[in-house]
Amino acid sequence: MYLARVYVSLKSTVSDPQGLTIQGGLHQLGFDDVVGVRAGKYMEIKIDQDTESDAARQVEAMCDKLLANPVIEEYRFELEKAD
Repeated sequence: MYLARVYVSLKSTVSDPQGLTIQGGLHQLGFDDVVGVRAGKYMEIKIDQDTESDAARQVEAMCDKLLANPVIEEYRFELEKAD
């Protein structure tokens, strides 16, 4: 069994209105040193696979097919052995 930590974010060339809204809110709260915010998604997925390479292949397929939009988003993930 493996635990996948998946991070999905907009590509750097894509405008991030949610990040801009967060940045504006931080400025209103007095955090004027904030010069940029990018918002994204974080997921933890447990996968019942025997090998790390099989788990990685499955997570990559999940990201490509559902978890990330490859046109505007990029993703990365980390795997660790889980109980």
